[in-house]
Order: sequence, then C-alpha cells, then structure tokens
Amino acid sequence: QVQLVESGGGLVQAGGSLRLSCTASESIFRFDATAWYRQSPGKQRELVAQIRNSESTRYADSVKGRFTISRDIAKNMVYLQMNSLKFEDTADYYCNAWRFDASGDRHDYWGQGTQVTVSS
Repeated sequence: QVQLVESGGGLVQAGGSLRLSCTASESIFRFDATAWYRQSPGKQRELVAQIRNSESTRYADSVKGRFTISRDIAKNMVYLQMNSLKFEDTADYYCNAWRFDASGDRHDYWGQGTQVTVSS
C-alpha cells in the first residue's frame, strides 16, 4: 500500500518561507505525477502545484512565482518551497501522487496532511 508522509509545516510570519517535504513508500517515478494540495476551513481542497514525470509543472495562479515544486527521485521525496507566504496561504497541505492503471483508471494516494499557519 502506498504511503505518503508530509513534514515541514508550522507557523510562520507573513513574508516568510517554509519548505514542505513528502516521502513516498515507493519510487515516485512509478506515479504519473506528484502534487501538493491544500484545504482551509470551509473551502474545497485545491491543487497548489503538480510535477509530472516529464518534469512539467503546474501551479495555482495564487502561488505562481512564490512556490516551487521539486522532487528527488533517488530519495522518493517531493518538496514544496513556499516563499513570500501570505495569510491566505494558511491551510492544511496534502501530498498527492496519482497514476493510471492498465485499465486506464486513475488512482490517487494521499498523505495525512501538514498544517501551515501564516500570521499576518
């Protein structure tokens, strides 16, 4: 069973930086993509950043230019570097990995989440 474990969340002042880490229980190259999502109270979970095996990346408009997703395949780890943090970045952040099976069905795997709180 795939396990994803996040770390690196915490409390930071607005304008500060944090780096989130996600460790996968198997090679991240076995996934079509890995990503970070976030969810704040009363809101739907939203995609923050995604990186595919082609190394192509995708970001939410709200974090472009401030957040960077990267990965270390040898360590089975995915990172989210968050700079210039804003109060509205406060949320629970979740690591996600997904892949299609032989039937074309998509399977998503999730970590337990790590809390990021930005004080204004």
